[in-house]
Amino acid sequence: MSNQEVRKGEELPEKNLKEFLHQRHLINSLHSELFVKQFTHGYSNLTYLISLEDKEYVLRKPPLGAIKRGHDMSREFKVQTAVKKEFSKVPKMFAYSNDEAILGSEFYIMEKVDGIILNFKEAKHRAIPAHDYKTIANTWLDTFTELHTLDYNSVGLSDLGKPKGYVNRQVTNWGKQYLKAATQDVPAALEVMQWMQEHQPKTYQHCLIHNDYKYDNVVFKDTSWKDITAVLDWEMATLGDPLMDLGTSLGYWTLASDHDFVKQGIPSPTIFEGNPIRSEIVASYSNKSGRDIHNIVFYYAFGLFKIAVIAQQIYYRYSKGLTSDPRFAHLDKAAELCCNLALKSIKTNSID
Repeated sequence: MSNQEVRKGEELPEKNLKEFLHQRHLINSLHSELFVKQFTHGYSNLTYLISLEDKEYVLRKPPLGAIKRGHDMSREFKVQTAVKKEFSKVPKMFAYSNDEAILGSEFYIMEKVDGIILNFKEAKHRAIPAHDYKTIANTWLDTFTELHTLDYNSVGLSDLGKPKGYVNRQVTNWGKQYLKAATQDVPAALEVMQWMQEHQPKTYQHCLIHNDYKYDNVVFKDTSWKDITAVLDWEMATLGDPLMDLGTSLGYWTLASDHDFVKQGIPSPTIFEGNPIRSEIVASYSNKSGRDIHNIVFYYAFGLFKIAVIAQQIYYRYSKGLTSDPRFAHLDKAAELCCNLALKSIKTNSID
């Protein structure tokens, strides 16, 4: 097995993997040469490209030492299988297993979708002209609003979440998760948590939400930037307030005018010239979806706080020696920064 492009300690057992693929009729022979490449730009689940017999598959499994609740592969597999019935922009699912004897954890196999994933490195390398970013942002938003119109009942996802009380549960649960993973005192975190408890909306719409919708979680078909072929990374999808989804996306939407540490902590192609600013994204989303967005500071602050918690949880695992990825060494600082940004947004009543 060619495995050079896999991080130490995150290799896949070749024999077990081949036997599984063969049992599920995804390969013809147990003697095929297997090539494995790890996608390393993500911070959450481990994702691999599996190549053999002129076939290519993507394999997803939880990171080492991860809590089951945040890395539920069966849920992600179920959601994408269901969504595919009415929303073509999702990879085809092939197989799921919760037999930990195979790869040491649950995992699933899905289609590899060809196209362009626009992470920061890719965008910088392509030197995309400013006028293209207007198209990119527009296509990205069109797919986002389309996703929010999906009828979750008709695709069989009515049991995916409890829309009633969603906002309150989110504010409370993310607060609890932050405190559980905290490694230092961050006064801004406590202030933001308190403010969100007091200023959360009591009435809101609900629909299927992705909860991690950003440039590098979609696959653009080509450099016309007019089509998205797939939305990836559905691990946090649920039923809830679509503006919570938008708030998380805004949290990742860093701007050229943001502090340098923000741009380093949340590296995103959105910093390049031609991208709309956050308030323009909100106005455009409101226009496309018909939703009222007067309370957007709450949703943006929540989005930043959620990103802070995710970063802090990863740093907590790193600090306990459960992962050795050097990218995680300063995520506690990124978490603190997100809390400070959320507090600044609250105090200035602005998202830009």
